Amino acid sequence: MSLRSALSLSTVFSALVLTATAATAQVRITEVAPWSSGNSVVSADWFELTNFGNAAVNIAGWKVDDSSNAFASAINLSGVSTIGAGQSVIFIEGSAATASSFRSNWFGSPSFAGVVVGTYSGAGIGLGTGGDSLNIFNAAGALQARVDFGASDASSPFQTFDNSAGLNNVLLGTLSTAGTNGAFVIASGLEIGSPSLVPEPETYAMLLAGLGLIGAATRRRKA
Repeated sequence: MSLRSALSLSTVFSALVLTATAATAQVRITEVAPWSSGNSVVSADWFELTNFGNAAVNIAGWKVDDSSNAFASAINLSGVSTIGAGQSVIFIEGSAATASSFRSNWFGSPSFAGVVVGTYSGAGIGLGTGGDSLNIFNAAGALQARVDFGASDASSPFQTFDNSAGLNNVLLGTLSTAGTNGAFVIASGLEIGSPSLVPEPETYAMLLAGLGLIGAATRRRKA
């Protein structure tokens, strides 16, 4: 095999790996507000999940847990059954009324169409302002996403932890800054964040490029 052929095969293999990864469930934790239960008018912690994959993900039966890191003690995510490709959804601790209050607090209207808000509630979970973890499990108990975070913002305006890059199994340290990654200051001036974040267009451009490369390689092989 020539060096050029070897390099070509290596390129195709890398593209296959990248494309296969993109086609699987790529739900990540992209924002966390662990201070909200004590410092927001909503009085409830919340976090955001974003689907970076190229297909919708069924999250029926998925659960969340904090630093105990155990599916057995995790509690159900409710109100949202599917996260579409490129979609972000919020999960807030509380009821449907809490979710409505969240929309009003951040966007000025409880019927804001662009924001999907689910809920979770139950004993044994509470995002600590001094540092904690967030674990997302699928219905079978397999860990899908995890982040750790340190002490949260202690003064107003309160900043969420920003993970718009969708990094997994990392310690979050970046706080949301108005004007960066879609973050903004709410009308009351008390909070900064970017709920309902979606991946940048470049993310999809990379996915499409990978699919195109695989298609071209397949056509050459058939020829």
